[in-house]
Amino acid sequence: MRARVLVLHTGGTIGMARGTDGYRPMPGFAAVLRRHLDGVPGLPAFDLVELAQPIDSANLQPDHWTAIAGELVARWDDYCGFVVLHGTDTMAWTASALSFMLRGADRPVILTGAQIPLVEPRSDALPNLQAALALAAGLPAGEVCVFFGRRLLRGNRSTKVSSSALDAFDSPNAAALAETGIDIELQAAGLLPVTARDFSLPDFDPAAVAVLTIHPGMAARRVAAVVDDPALRGLVLCSYGAGNIPDAEPGLLDALARAVARGVVVVNRTQCAKGPVVQGAYATGAALARIGVVSAVDMTLEAAFAKLHVLLATHADPATVRARFATALCGEMS
Repeated sequence: MRARVLVLHTGGTIGMARGTDGYRPMPGFAAVLRRHLDGVPGLPAFDLVELAQPIDSANLQPDHWTAIAGELVARWDDYCGFVVLHGTDTMAWTASALSFMLRGADRPVILTGAQIPLVEPRSDALPNLQAALALAAGLPAGEVCVFFGRRLLRGNRSTKVSSSALDAFDSPNAAALAETGIDIELQAAGLLPVTARDFSLPDFDPAAVAVLTIHPGMAARRVAAVVDDPALRGLVLCSYGAGNIPDAEPGLLDALARAVARGVVVVNRTQCAKGPVVQGAYATGAALARIGVVSAVDMTLEAAFAKLHVLLATHADPATVRARFATALCGEMS
């Protein structure tokens, strides 16, 4: 039997057409895509499923992650791999979330899309999709990935780095898993080892996690306004350099300590694109460690945010979430 791949269209630029007020989802996208792909030699057999309501990437909510994962899990044993068409703005966020929801995936799940719609001149849609299909059918191991431009990246290591380039994604702290040219050059040693399936489809609370970026002049009252929200259960703190905050600002550290004491899981992620958080390198970072803030090491913002959301949705105890967050679960940190 030939390998068969499921293509799940969730929305995004790839399936849009130009309207009077800009790009909007096109009607009949599935048929248009079929016409472009039918008869292309060497592609695996595939089925195409569309979400009933396409997601504008900028309007993505955490409960969309559960909807996408649910579509995949319901068909998991029917296909050798999966391609998820997704908008580029939040593709890395969804790829990160799916990696934690589909731990132990024994089939590839590859997210891709386009910077230019399929029906526009010079579209990058077909090269991305054709490569993603080939990889979904032929990858020797299962994990959640992003394919874009010419590279296959681990999903929870990917981030969008350009709003205009066709090579729109990068993986700053991890090597690409494959690069395409005349041949596909796969770095098989970089793929995750096979583990038992550990899938989860949690109910997310969109108010449970917030992101707070430290900047010069940030007042403690602004930090307090975020962390004192009773709905907050997790905070990604985007700090300077190796994980530092301005400890000369009266009350800022106290506000964070108060949040940790009431059970908010605070994680420290550097604003730098490359390199890890090292909370003991400077006194300001060491102070965060003393009050119970957890290092995100070299995770992307998208991975830290998604990991925190998934852990909080599946574990009630903050101490358990802190311990699990500090542990590499599926290749998201070094």
